[in-house]
Amino acid sequence: MKDKLCLTSAQTQTPVFPAQPAESHWKMSDSTMEADFDTDMWWGTLGSVRPFPNFRPEKDIADIQTACQQNDMASLVRIITNRDNAQRQSLAKAYLSTTSKKLTADLKKALYGDVETLILDLLLTPEQFDARRLHQAMKGVGTDEETLLEVLCTRSPLQLKGIASAYNKMYKKDLEKDLDGETSGDFTKLLLALVRKEAGMGSVKQDFKHLSEELKAEKANVSQWIRILTTRHPDHLKRVLMRLEGHIGQPVGEVLEKHFGGLASGDLKLGLTTLVQCIQNPAAYLAKRLQSMKGAIVQGVLVSHCEEDLLTVRVAFLRATGTSLYSTLQKRFAGVFQSALLALCRAED
Repeated sequence: MKDKLCLTSAQTQTPVFPAQPAESHWKMSDSTMEADFDTDMWWGTLGSVRPFPNFRPEKDIADIQTACQQNDMASLVRIITNRDNAQRQSLAKAYLSTTSKKLTADLKKALYGDVETLILDLLLTPEQFDARRLHQAMKGVGTDEETLLEVLCTRSPLQLKGIASAYNKMYKKDLEKDLDGETSGDFTKLLLALVRKEAGMGSVKQDFKHLSEELKAEKANVSQWIRILTTRHPDHLKRVLMRLEGHIGQPVGEVLEKHFGGLASGDLKLGLTTLVQCIQNPAAYLAKRLQSMKGAIVQGVLVSHCEEDLLTVRVAFLRATGTSLYSTLQKRFAGVFQSALLALCRAED
């Protein structure tokens, strides 16, 4: 597979080259047909955070200990944000082996506020971080449906299996049971279908036929939409939705809003339209989420996607707003927290 994107940092003039993926997160069942996929659909190739080339755990440990003693948050942020997740996991193990103390415990003594939360999030594995976001979205009074949908709609079947496993280990609870208990109706059915997401190919012609016929039916049937949108590969679904939009002459999201009308809950309509957005253009969806510039949302998206596809999200953000994500973060946030977010964003566009 050939790389299709090479971005250059305006500040460092250092080319950023996408790494080749070892394996696609999206798996097709043996019974599905093979297909040529757009390389932009491959996961894990367009991250902004890369492995640190001169990674030496023993030096990092010494530097972290010094920074913790001096409450030097800037140095701690510099070290942690310039290592990829695999290196951070290796560093945490080496720290425990060398000092007999947990890295997170020492960092908590030197950090506080948003910076502490961000750095500790970076020390989780990707699966643990997404599991924590899902748990936080269901914690306390009310449910954060948008965060639930962001995580579940943008993750592949393989990733979701890892997230469900991490959720069980971290909270001693079953993710599906918690989703079932915190939500209701057809929205629950959608969320559970997303957790069990598959990536088959099926037939574009048949799926188009089923969805177009459902839109013509007098009684709306959300089950058909949930079944097709959660059991097909994104590349296949993009073709189905493109054909459907050509047939009806309107964006699918708008049609779903009208089609279900008062028959569907607000949460369900939000879920279906979010899923459609994530299928058609996940980078544009995430860029729209970032436009809120709310700390928790920005932190969640940057940590989740800085090693996967944040470069495409940056491009989508620039197209949508006319301003780079880097510049927007500079204006909205301040201090060491700003420095940490900028380090994950990486460069001006």
